[in-house]
Amino acid sequence: MLKTVGVYSLVSAPVLGFDLTRLDGGAAVADVLLRTLVLTPEDLDPIAAAGANEWDRIALWQDVETAARTRREQAARAGAAGREEVDPGLEVIDLAGALAVLERTPIGTVDGLLHCLRHDVMDWTWRRHPAGVVQLKSAARAASVLCDAAVAAYLRELLSDETRRKLAAPYVSAVRQLPERPVDLGPQATALNAFVDRIRRLTRTDVLKLAAVTGQGRPGIADWAGAVHSASWAVFVSGRVRAAAAAQLLLVQAVDSAAVPVADRAGGVWNLLSGAAQALTVRDVLDSATLYKLLDPVVTALGPIAGPEQLTVDRAISETAVADQVADSGE
Repeated sequence: MLKTVGVYSLVSAPVLGFDLTRLDGGAAVADVLLRTLVLTPEDLDPIAAAGANEWDRIALWQDVETAARTRREQAARAGAAGREEVDPGLEVIDLAGALAVLERTPIGTVDGLLHCLRHDVMDWTWRRHPAGVVQLKSAARAASVLCDAAVAAYLRELLSDETRRKLAAPYVSAVRQLPERPVDLGPQATALNAFVDRIRRLTRTDVLKLAAVTGQGRPGIADWAGAVHSASWAVFVSGRVRAAAAAQLLLVQAVDSAAVPVADRAGGVWNLLSGAAQALTVRDVLDSATLYKLLDPVVTALGPIAGPEQLTVDRAISETAVADQVADSGE
């Protein structure tokens, strides 16, 4: 059986994003989740109708279990490589290979992804009955189609082309019948769209600047982590969990479009950008010190990020700086 690790949820979307941004098929997984976030009750039947025969799915999911097991074994070997005594002449090669594997090894699991999609993203499709909580039949069938597509992308490099195509085909067929709907990014959609668009257009020079800022900020990582926690709490209490998750998933796609090297994503660039996106989602309710801490590194590296109505990320920072000065002076 596939192992379940409960680290994937909409609340912990930055963690999910960190995994997806380091996987070959991560942007495609993000696409499935984003489309699932905007589904309506009317969409369930068309998606369910596109589903594959259950007997065919059983064979495909045997391949999925094998692929998931392979990933766990690869991660275990890579983690052990740095602890074993090896031939000095081979040490650099072994450690370099282990590092490459670890850079792409997700924190979560296939089961965690599927649980997030079925129970978190599609939480509105469940009903409470005397026997327990049950998912609507049409939703359960639709979820199977969505889960097949998500896992095909999540395990992309470990599945055969044939298995991957068969898993994804019903989803591809279904989405062609559905209308395109905008993703709800909440009250700060303007700022978030401007931010994601800027990341999508990153140059190699931009990435080098982001990596440099990441390296400079390592001594203050504890403070930065605390700021991310504060922003995530603000997301939760303000009721913007789904909007914040959508922003993180759009960021996964933007980073992929910009072809940011995986080593840089794993080395801190993703965390920097993810923290900024989380802060922007609640920039109107987040305390000024936390907002500054999460946005300043990105603006330092990339400069102002302009959007409609002249909204810029650096303006948000300057506003918080003024607020801090007023508070300190007791005015």
